[in-house]
Amino acid sequence: MINMFEVNETNKMITQENLDVRTITMGISLLDCISDDLEQLNQNIYDKILRLAHDLVPTGEAIEREYGIPIVNKRISVTPVALVGGNACKTPEDFVTIAKTLDKAAHEVGVNFIGGYSALVSKGMTKNDENLIRSIPEALAVTERICSSVNVGSTKCGINMDAVRLMGDIVKETAERTKDRDSLGCAKLVVLCNAPDDNPFMAGAFHGVTEADAIINVGVSGPGVVKQALSEVRGKNFEILCETIKKTAFKVTRVGQLVAQEASRRLGIPFGIIDLSLAPTPAVGDSVAEILCEIGVEYPGAPGTTAALALLNDQVKKGGVMASSYVGGLSGAFIPVSEDQGMIDAVTAGALTIEKLEAMTCVCSVGLDMIAVPGDTSAASIAGVIADEMAIGMINQKTTAVRLIPVVGKKVGDNVEFGGLLGYAPVMPVNRFKCENFVDRGGRIPAPIHSFKN
Repeated sequence: MINMFEVNETNKMITQENLDVRTITMGISLLDCISDDLEQLNQNIYDKILRLAHDLVPTGEAIEREYGIPIVNKRISVTPVALVGGNACKTPEDFVTIAKTLDKAAHEVGVNFIGGYSALVSKGMTKNDENLIRSIPEALAVTERICSSVNVGSTKCGINMDAVRLMGDIVKETAERTKDRDSLGCAKLVVLCNAPDDNPFMAGAFHGVTEADAIINVGVSGPGVVKQALSEVRGKNFEILCETIKKTAFKVTRVGQLVAQEASRRLGIPFGIIDLSLAPTPAVGDSVAEILCEIGVEYPGAPGTTAALALLNDQVKKGGVMASSYVGGLSGAFIPVSEDQGMIDAVTAGALTIEKLEAMTCVCSVGLDMIAVPGDTSAASIAGVIADEMAIGMINQKTTAVRLIPVVGKKVGDNVEFGGLLGYAPVMPVNRFKCENFVDRGGRIPAPIHSFKN
């Protein structure tokens, strides 16, 4: 039974502490759209998205009005396009036509982003996979709402170093193709290890082949709520600290569960999962970095930061998993640089480097996220950073990712403005020593010994 205290408490979290539902994401299978005729394939894709998602945005807005819960984004994820376009697409240019179709459909139904312009190549690449990957720079340059992802490794398969090396080139080319917008295309491109099939967050969202024809996944947020709760137990011991995070995560997740069930009922589409991730924004007070400071470090990057983040991540999951029947996606703490004012401040103060961020990714769910680097960073160095992060995911049996933005024409110390939820970022230095002899070897890094569980 919900009492008036709980109602008032939730209202306070929304009005004063930046609680929101970050996204309702409708996953749509495009497997039944496959055709060997490219024009027909595009028509099938467009028709199915409009048929299933035409009420997604109005439904989200109605739930916002009726329950007073902000729902920041309404999004779509689709089956990885490399799988869908294989019969009809013989060149990278053919795949770009699908990107344009997806973008047109996204505009028509009014969603913020559509994810799934993706390839899954953790063990090897087909010609279709390679064509899609090579089409990414053009696809992101000529569209507005497309997000792209490439899964290049997994605990079971190892790391496809041919794909890693290629992605170094693709990130650089995407930066060049969108240099008139501060290389914004790279903000919509992520390289993953152990990518989940049900992630509602961009840019890594796609609709996995293990999923139903359509599904509703919801990503909750609430770093401001957690930060406020921790400010009330400042100086208390770790037991009280952990209990406070767990209880707060439970309350935040219950809000997401309500929205997910209501959206599912109204749209007539099954509920999939709640993603428990704490997702920051550039808004003051809506910061994972500020939670780490409240736990006790002066800035993210100070000694103790990785332990504080590990504690936060674990307690969020322990609290959230009790509040929802189905938990999935990434479910952890996001630590992007450009989207979190506290992270930006830490970089500016000299407390946070890419190397420390990499260490922090060992205990969080996302990886090196939304990091602006100098435009003259080499493709090989970008591939080396990707390889390092994929190794963390592979060995630790966790999802991790890289979203680097080599901003053409910018150098260390410059600031880059992306706008909206993407925020702004100080350009961070990348280790200047070379790794070409490593990333150019070709082939695959084998799966770790502990992956052999059959």
